[in-house]
Amino acid sequence: MAGKVAVVAHRKKSFGGGLPELRHRLADAGIADPIWHEVPKSRKAPKRVRAALKDGAELIFVWGGDGMVQRTVDALAQAGAADVPLAILPAGTANLLAGNLGIPEDLAAALEIGLHGRRRSLDLGKINGEHFAVMAGAGFDGELIRDADRGLKDRLGRVAYAWTGVRHVRDGAVPMTVTVDGNEWYSGEASCVLFGNVGTITGGIRAFDDASPHDGLLEVGVATAEGALEWARTLGRMATGRSEGSPFIKITAGQKIRVKLAEPLTYEIDGGARSAAKKLKARAVPAAVTLCLPEDRP
Repeated sequence: MAGKVAVVAHRKKSFGGGLPELRHRLADAGIADPIWHEVPKSRKAPKRVRAALKDGAELIFVWGGDGMVQRTVDALAQAGAADVPLAILPAGTANLLAGNLGIPEDLAAALEIGLHGRRRSLDLGKINGEHFAVMAGAGFDGELIRDADRGLKDRLGRVAYAWTGVRHVRDGAVPMTVTVDGNEWYSGEASCVLFGNVGTITGGIRAFDDASPHDGLLEVGVATAEGALEWARTLGRMATGRSEGSPFIKITAGQKIRVKLAEPLTYEIDGGARSAAKKLKARAVPAAVTLCLPEDRP
């Protein structure tokens, strides 16, 4: 049984019977008075995570989507709290990290994993000073996320990604230089640069076939596709085979990645848009956080 339990919840997100059901199920499990924090938006989560740690939390449940999870793992990593297990209650739109880790969108099952599942340390990525669990990217991906965040995601759910993706397939490529572990790996025009900690990214696309959050590496990829036809071919290849089989995809892996862009591009972290930047500094952070996983997960 877990020790002192904390809940950090995005109050606008819900699944199952909502937060009332969560309270009821925790009480049934003998946790009648958990440390409880609700926030109106994910950017408010780090302060609550730090408060939970200060109050002695020995297990933290995060209730929300990938943005909420990202803010939470960043707060834990920044605090050096890799030994405090984090349990995901996937109440968001995409729930990419939960999906990659086999955590179901079922409240009772996700709660059981948090209370009694296997604990395992996971790597994180870090880009421009902020940790991420799933992916980060700039170009096509960053613009797609930025537009989806402008109210569309709340109204349309996952359809928002497809809608905004159609709008951006005509966006042009940008000159960039990508350096991996001190060596220039790519120089030329590209419509997107991605960093992956796990394999499946926005829209359920399997972008990085060999990604693992346990190998101390980040996957890095550039896409040179432009226009609807080339992007259709690229996404089709990603959906039906290995991504690197596409003539418009180039993939490698490394510990430290530097990207110089010819013009500022919006970048995104785990589905949340950030400001535009001309330089991206990314690195792998091994064993940065402990997650609660299903017992049968490889």
